Amino acid sequence: MRFAIAYSKKDPAGINIVKQIKTISFLPQFPIIELTKETLYSDDLNSKNYPQLKNIDFIVFASRHKSEQKEKTLSLHAPGNFRTADFGGKIGKLNPTSAFVLKYLFQELNKNAEPLKDLYQVTLECTHHGPLIELPCCFIEVGSTEIEWADEKAAHIIAKTILSLQNFDESKLKDWMPVIGIGGPHYCPNFNKIQLESKYAISHIIPKYALPLTETSLKEFEKNTLENIQFAILDWKGLGDAEQREQITSLLNRFNFSYKKISEIK
Repeated sequence: MRFAIAYSKKDPAGINIVKQIKTISFLPQFPIIELTKETLYSDDLNSKNYPQLKNIDFIVFASRHKSEQKEKTLSLHAPGNFRTADFGGKIGKLNPTSAFVLKYLFQELNKNAEPLKDLYQVTLECTHHGPLIELPCCFIEVGSTEIEWADEKAAHIIAKTILSLQNFDESKLKDWMPVIGIGGPHYCPNFNKIQLESKYAISHIIPKYALPLTETSLKEFEKNTLENIQFAILDWKGLGDAEQREQITSLLNRFNFSYKKISEIK
C-alpha cells in the first residue's frame, strides 16, 4: 500500500508521533506532510497542493485527541460529519476510507499497545470531524491531555502501528466482510470487539447522538467506503427508543440495505 502521513505543526501529539516514526524508520519510503493548519481544517490536502501525494492510496493523520473527560486513549476513526460540522469538514459529508485498513490498523494498534494497556484505553471512535478531502484516510490519535500528547511511549506505539501499513496486503484478507456500524456511544465498545474478534471490517460508524439515520447518510456510507459494503451492523440497544429503531430498520429495508444486530454476530 502506498500511504502518506499528515500532521499539523500546531499539534504536539502529531509532532511527537512523527519524531518516533523517524527513529523507527530512518529514511521513510513514504511522504510525511507537515500541515500549517490544524488537521481538522486542512481541506486543501490534495495532490495539486502536495505533489508528493500524486500516487498515494491512503493518508493517515497522526493527531492528538481531546475529550472533556480527559481519558487516556489510543484511538482510531474515519473522519466525516453527519448532523453538524463544528470541527471542520461539511455537514452530511464523509471522507472516503477503507474498512480493511481500519480493521488492520486497529488490530495492529491493540497488539502494539499491550505494554500500555493498564494506562491507555485502545478504542475506535465513531466517524466525526474534518477535514474533507478526496483521498481515503483515517485518524490515529493519542488522548487526551498535554501529558499524553508528550508521552513518547504512546507516540512510539502509534508510530509503529502506522508503519505496519508497509505490510498491509489486501489479497490476504479475502475472508473479511466490509460493513458499517450504526448506533452506540462515541467510543465504540461493541464495535471494538467486532473489529478485533470477527471477520467483519467496519468502516464508518454513526453514533446514537448523530441519529436519526438519513438517506443521505446511507449514500455517503456506500460512496465513501472503498470496499463494497455487505450490510450494516446495528448496536441495537444503542439506537434509542422503539420509534427510532423502527425508523432505522424501515429506511434500511426501503433501500434493500441488509443489516444484523450485534447480538447476531459471532
